Amino acid sequence: MSNYRRAYVPGGTYFFTVVTHHRVPVFTNEEHVEVLRQAFRKVMAARPFAIDAMVVLPEHLHCIWRMPESDADYSSRWREIKKATSRRIRTITNTRNERMLWQRRFWEHAIRDGEDWRRHVDYIHYNPVKHGLVKRPGDWRWSSFGGATSRGWYEASWGASEPASITSMDCE
Repeated sequence: MSNYRRAYVPGGTYFFTVVTHHRVPVFTNEEHVEVLRQAFRKVMAARPFAIDAMVVLPEHLHCIWRMPESDADYSSRWREIKKATSRRIRTITNTRNERMLWQRRFWEHAIRDGEDWRRHVDYIHYNPVKHGLVKRPGDWRWSSFGGATSRGWYEASWGASEPASITSMDCE
């Protein structure tokens, strides 16, 4: 068992990687992605937070959350999102009667500053290209790239090649 300790900062901004159990490609169709979206909406209605950027790939997702000023409890939000998704997507259960849709844990990184935030937003939006799913970030439909482009964060042609800002990053 590791001695890893999560960073909980009220009002913090965090980058997350969440992976399906054994990297099974669960999110390959609109129906399953919509179940995930509904789980996010349900949890956000009860326990608000903001999503700055997000991408859903077949077997994992990445996102950046901004927590409310007095709140750092992202773990319970992830638990509820995973539970709500698992209840609606049929999967096998183990001997403990756990639905085997998600890996038990998730990876988080506390965003340190504007440059760190930008690198992680770029990483999220370039991820479908990195995995060979599309040629350009704008071609992947389960991503916040379109919204980021409409806000002026990117040119529509961005990401035709790997951005230099993310070449050393590996958040899988």
